[in-house]
Amino acid sequence: MPIHLHLEDYLAMVRHAREMAPVEDCGLIGGRIDGEDKIIEKVFYLTNVDHSEEHFSLDPKEQFDAVRALREQGLELLGNWHSHPASPSRPSEEDKRLAFDTKASYLILSLHGGEPVLNSFQISRDKTVTKEDLRIR
Repeated sequence: MPIHLHLEDYLAMVRHAREMAPVEDCGLIGGRIDGEDKIIEKVFYLTNVDHSEEHFSLDPKEQFDAVRALREQGLELLGNWHSHPASPSRPSEEDKRLAFDTKASYLILSLHGGEPVLNSFQISRDKTVTKEDLRIR
């Protein structure tokens, strides 16, 4: 299932993650499912209450507010995103351990090594990682 992200949203995510570095940036993604496509219509930037360079926890109140805003706009929660300021764009062991929603998309934006790299993943109950077809336009 392809997942689509607007170029403007991608560029804003990169800017925000660079501003937050070396702390991991994080948030939610919302949008709609159109046939076989997931279309991201809204990217939320939430506070990493852990203020950590190696993991994140979403602010619960901000998370609740974001989900409410999605519902009010007729959109659905598609997953979450976070940055890896100093590691590649792939789920860490902790990312896999904390992935509970098998239908969610987990976007990871790496700032490691110069050019930013964004990938999207789904993580199964047995913690198998599947890379999604992320299309930035």
